[in-house]
Parts: sequence; C-alpha cells; structure tokens
Amino acid sequence: MTETFCDSGAVKLKAGANATTALTPANYTQFINQAESFINSVIREDFVATYSGLSDAKKKIIEDAASSHAAMAVINYDMSGYTSRTEAQTMLDVNWARLQEALKLLKTKEVTKFIG
Repeated sequence: MTETFCDSGAVKLKAGANATTALTPANYTQFINQAESFINSVIREDFVATYSGLSDAKKKIIEDAASSHAAMAVINYDMSGYTSRTEAQTMLDVNWARLQEALKLLKTKEVTKFIG
C-alpha cells in the first residue's frame, strides 16, 4: 500500500531523535497504513479516497493524527534508544494527546464539513 496521510519523515520526527533506526521503509508504511485505517474507522469517513482533493492546509490535521499514531508504534517497537523509559513515555504521551485532539476535531461535523 502507499502512504497517503503522511510520510515516514513526519513519523520519524514525532518519534524523536532517539527512536530506533532498525525499522525498514516497509515497516513505516505498515505503521502509516494502520494509522490511516484507524483514523478512517474512528471518523467513519474514507479520507484516503478524498485526500488528494483536499487543500494542503486541510490535510495537516489528518497528517498530524496519522503521524502521531504511527510514531507511537515506532516508539513502542523499541524503546532501548531513549535515554530513559520516562523519555519514551513522554514521547508516547505527547503523541497520544495530539492524536486524541485531532480525532476530537475530526469527529466534529463542522470540522469534517470544512475539510470537505
């Protein structure tokens, strides 16, 4: 499958400087595809099908949700590179909060109508 909502660079950025380097491009694609499916299921809208028609500004909230979701999978995959479990947990917490806020916005009818 292809990466629609974000790319591996966005995921790596959110996973942090100490994230594992052992993951392959295919691993990142898998995590991103899982994030896309998760977001579509929660919102009950197939944004993958309509994504190319959205403006760049509108895509950013969806990108934020997907990259946060995928980054949590990367962090969870291997926490050994982080300076402490607390650092890894903080990265997970920040990404979880960003994901939840984005999903809350995307569930709002006004926001999804604005997005298109």
